Amino acid sequence: MSTQLIGFSIGGIARRFLVAPPSMIWPANLVYCALFNTLHQQQYAGAGSRGGISRERFFTYVFIAGFFWYFLPGYLFTALSYFSWVCWIAPENVKVNQMFGVIHGMGMSLFTFDWSQIAYIGSPLATPWWAEANVMAGFFFFFWFLTPVLYYTNTWYAQYMTISSRTSYDNTKKAYDVNRILNPDATLNMEAYKAYSPLFLSTTFALSYGLSFASITATITHAILYFRKQIWTQARRSLHEQPDIHARLMSRYKQVPEWWYALIFIPSLIFGIVSIEVWPTQMPVWAFFLALIIAFVYIIPIGMIQAITNQQVGLNVITELIIGYALPGRPVAMMLFKTWGYITMAQALQFTSDFKLGHYMKIPPRPMFTAQVVATVVAGTVQLGVQAWMFTNISGMCTEDQPDGFICPSTEVFGTASIIWGVIGPALQFSKGQIYYGLSFFFLIGAACPALGWLISRKFPNSFVKYVNFPVIFSGTGLIPPASAINFVPWAIVGFIFQYVIRRRHFQWWTKYNYVLSAALDSGVAISIVVIFFCLQYPKNGTIGATNVATWWGNTVYANTADYKGTPLRVLAPGETFGPTSW
Repeated sequence: MSTQLIGFSIGGIARRFLVAPPSMIWPANLVYCALFNTLHQQQYAGAGSRGGISRERFFTYVFIAGFFWYFLPGYLFTALSYFSWVCWIAPENVKVNQMFGVIHGMGMSLFTFDWSQIAYIGSPLATPWWAEANVMAGFFFFFWFLTPVLYYTNTWYAQYMTISSRTSYDNTKKAYDVNRILNPDATLNMEAYKAYSPLFLSTTFALSYGLSFASITATITHAILYFRKQIWTQARRSLHEQPDIHARLMSRYKQVPEWWYALIFIPSLIFGIVSIEVWPTQMPVWAFFLALIIAFVYIIPIGMIQAITNQQVGLNVITELIIGYALPGRPVAMMLFKTWGYITMAQALQFTSDFKLGHYMKIPPRPMFTAQVVATVVAGTVQLGVQAWMFTNISGMCTEDQPDGFICPSTEVFGTASIIWGVIGPALQFSKGQIYYGLSFFFLIGAACPALGWLISRKFPNSFVKYVNFPVIFSGTGLIPPASAINFVPWAIVGFIFQYVIRRRHFQWWTKYNYVLSAALDSGVAISIVVIFFCLQYPKNGTIGATNVATWWGNTVYANTADYKGTPLRVLAPGETFGPTSW
């Protein structure tokens, strides 16, 4: 609760930079605006009724179609979701499965028929095409080119592991057993660590950390070079100066006074301090304030990038890196520091985005602020109850083979990060002489690339370089893992069709229906997932369809492949290990 409410306070400070300027679009909000307009009026201003059905009817048709269609990839024919058709032809060929697999591979099978997979990293119908192109440029270079190069040259002992995985490994290719290196007080036992094994990551997992390093420095460099004038202008501008028609209309409402934010911030700050002092968190108070300072520093540059590109640069790795060096061997402190440094900023950006939505929809700021605070308190409480219910009533929750798909991939990544940065610490992973030392040079790459692009764009202002956004290139693939290639390639294909081809050739249709289509697909799939679980998967202990639907070829073919099994290129003999001889 402390992280969420402190985020509101930070978002309130950032609103003059991220809400009022017309260039701060927040593209994801356009989907919500289209949905709300659809539900409340028959026609959309600007599109009128120039042919075609109303947006309300269009939404209804797509919602129904999306609802029923999801029964195929979500329950009856799940191979349509994990559509690794090349792997089905050669299920035992490891190299083919590594290139074309969609679970532990590079996803060169190209497509999926599951909207929840396509929109896993965000709706492709909401992100501008130029931003999607930047994301895919980074994906193609780092994951379809550099990753195979690193893997097949056995960099980081990669060939003993699967090419892409969210799991950490020991030197026998088993999941890293953190209990073997912990003291009773949950701190690192160095002698046990030396006797056990260093920690190894799949190539994509390791590379994702390098890209996170680059995105942090690239964001600062990009903000200074491209947004310094705008930041300075907004810093000098008083809150009552309104830059566009939306803001002028919103000026009729009373703004949220600064003391409201202080009223939220001070108790939340006290709650945070009390929580780390009363419970055995291993975290000093100074680390708590340092985490908040990081969130304050990055809120503006990261918020500007997200408001324009619909892509958020995560602070998770930089917070892990800082606390990992400052307080090594303290996993609980690392997770708390990451939560207050990263999640607080993410919540602040969500709050700011919601304020922009209210800006578009002309919702009075004060009632919206109140609704957000109340909703956070209620949702935080309800979430704890739902989580407790799920772990009590759903068998195998958060295990790799949970039959209903509750494998908790993001939680597994969070847990792996706690081992890397909290238990073992970055000094034993990324410092000179360690296995992943080379990734630290991504900090320099991230700082240099935006500067180079800025210089080229000034020399050649009409070149394509002006559309290159290095923070997006580096951070766009930040969800790998737990995401995989199947969540990026289809996303880009759909984005190209709708955000480039249809937008250019059928702009009137795109204006009227594009965002409604996105909202309808999201809504239909979401409701379908709930119905499938509570009607077909949860009742009778999951025995409905267990002997027929769950076992037929369309629900098992993708599971009988080297991709699904995570087969590495090099298989260890019994008792054999890999990696360095000392660490």
